[in-house]
Amino acid sequence: MVSAQSSNLGKTYSLLMIKSFLIWTFTLAVCLLVVGFPLVVLMATVGCLLSIVLQSVMPVSAVLLVAGGLIMFNIMAVVVAAGVLTFKGVHPSEIKWLSWLHGEADQMQTTVYAACPLTCEIKM
Repeated sequence: MVSAQSSNLGKTYSLLMIKSFLIWTFTLAVCLLVVGFPLVVLMATVGCLLSIVLQSVMPVSAVLLVAGGLIMFNIMAVVVAAGVLTFKGVHPSEIKWLSWLHGEADQMQTTVYAACPLTCEIKM
């Protein structure tokens, strides 16, 4: 009985870790694309200059090497950051600025119509 319960808890914990890792991977990839757009432009500029320089050394695959390296660098940065956050135990639901990920809407103010003081019950 005890062995079955500990095995079930291990499976639940591993599924929670995988779910957290996938959510962090998605969130960091979206943040890199949206918020990190100037960084992506800077990396593309450096990549173009690097491929021009490497073109004289190895003319066949300079562009492919630089483009593949930049793409792999971005993917590895997202995966490593998601792994570090997951193994530190930080779950995305604990982060306050990720409320858009959970579908929680913060209601700033309630709508009050002109006829409402006469016809509605005001709750304060």
